[in-house]
Amino acid sequence: MVKKIYEAVQYIQARTTIQPAVGIVLGSGLGSFTSEIQAECEIPYGEIPNFPVSTVEGHQGKLIFGTLSGKKVVAMAGRFHYYEGYSVDEVVFPIRVMKFLGIKNLFVSNAAGGTHPDFHVGDLMIINDHISFFTPNPLVGKNDNDLGPRFPDMSEPYKKDLINKAKDIARANKIDLKEGVYFGVTGPTFETRAEYKLVRILGGDAVGMSTVQEVTVANHMGIPVFAVSVITDVGIREEENTITHEEVLQAAKEAEPKLTLIFKELIRQL
Repeated sequence: MVKKIYEAVQYIQARTTIQPAVGIVLGSGLGSFTSEIQAECEIPYGEIPNFPVSTVEGHQGKLIFGTLSGKKVVAMAGRFHYYEGYSVDEVVFPIRVMKFLGIKNLFVSNAAGGTHPDFHVGDLMIINDHISFFTPNPLVGKNDNDLGPRFPDMSEPYKKDLINKAKDIARANKIDLKEGVYFGVTGPTFETRAEYKLVRILGGDAVGMSTVQEVTVANHMGIPVFAVSVITDVGIREEENTITHEEVLQAAKEAEPKLTLIFKELIRQL
């Protein structure tokens, strides 16, 4: 694994001299956030050794290096999902590469279904914890001590200091910011009504098909994480209502300005 990481890192460093301090992972429908970055280098995933290629609509599929809010950043315009058929190692590979490129913080976004009764489409939910529900753990197998400890602590997977700063930013800008637990599933099917109810019973405020494995690996490597879910549908809905991926993308697009403001200001304060 480390050999593959170094191969990717060496290729990237031959393409750009930027040493990013912040890594950013953009979820479904949130790719236009990258227009806020003063881009200096863009590298399609397909050109990077050992990188998978994103196959999901709404994901661009490239690394963007540049400056945002005065900080050097690398953004993943498009992430990898377990449901696409990738191994769990492939899903988290970019996070490990970003760590070896030098990032000190990881910002993550995703589109999620709201299960909390007070959540509405378009809300932003800061993730303060997560539940992994049958999502394969990326740390299973022989541990590589160059990446992190055998038994990493997960008592604070999302950095409280960053969460508190984000709340202050939201208050100052009159943004209604929710907070809760992200419930990670494999997908690719959207949840049944019974499954939405189960998620709520088990303590999930929002449910989605990403993030958990990436955050697990980030914690393994000692990277502080800040993550936000854009609520793109709600599980408690009328019988005739269904969910489509197109509706998810549209809801994410409409919520993106609020997410952009919070990310930009929080990065400025790092």
